[in-house]
Amino acid sequence: MRLPEVSRTIEVPDDVTLNVIGKTISVKGTKGNLTRDFSYASVAIDGEGKNVRISAKWPRKKETALVGTIYSHINNMIVGVTKGYSYKLKIVFSHFPISVKIQGKSVFIENFTGEHKARSVKIIGDVKVKIEPEDIIIEGISLEDVSQTAANIEQSTKVRRKDPRVFLDGIYVYERNEGMA
Repeated sequence: MRLPEVSRTIEVPDDVTLNVIGKTISVKGTKGNLTRDFSYASVAIDGEGKNVRISAKWPRKKETALVGTIYSHINNMIVGVTKGYSYKLKIVFSHFPISVKIQGKSVFIENFTGEHKARSVKIIGDVKVKIEPEDIIIEGISLEDVSQTAANIEQSTKVRRKDPRVFLDGIYVYERNEGMA
């Protein structure tokens, strides 16, 4: 049975400016600006003062899920422009000392399991990457960019063709935070 209407409302904080143009959402806050296009979604997005309403009339499961998904994306954008996001990764090695370097928009992982060639990972979006002796700190205002960069770094050091119980070397995410350091 279909419900007559599914909707969720977001209250926009005072220090955030949110513009709705069609299905494009622009969020401006103290940390920066984020824009996202939801034109693929078969839901209605209405901006009314300090409230944004996402709704679907006579939704199927797909539209009901999209209402919740878009609601979460907009909330993540608001948190991003007010507090920001940071991920911390730990550099772990027991056999070969791993060294990590940043060059431009890439992170290079050298000497992973004794390899002579460095592994390269692209930094996605407008994300800042800092390297400390045993940690890598990734900060930014877009949750998708920060988390995808962290995931790409972690996946690039996945141990293959060796026993993962013995070879624990790698770079692992150990902390996720709202709010940059």
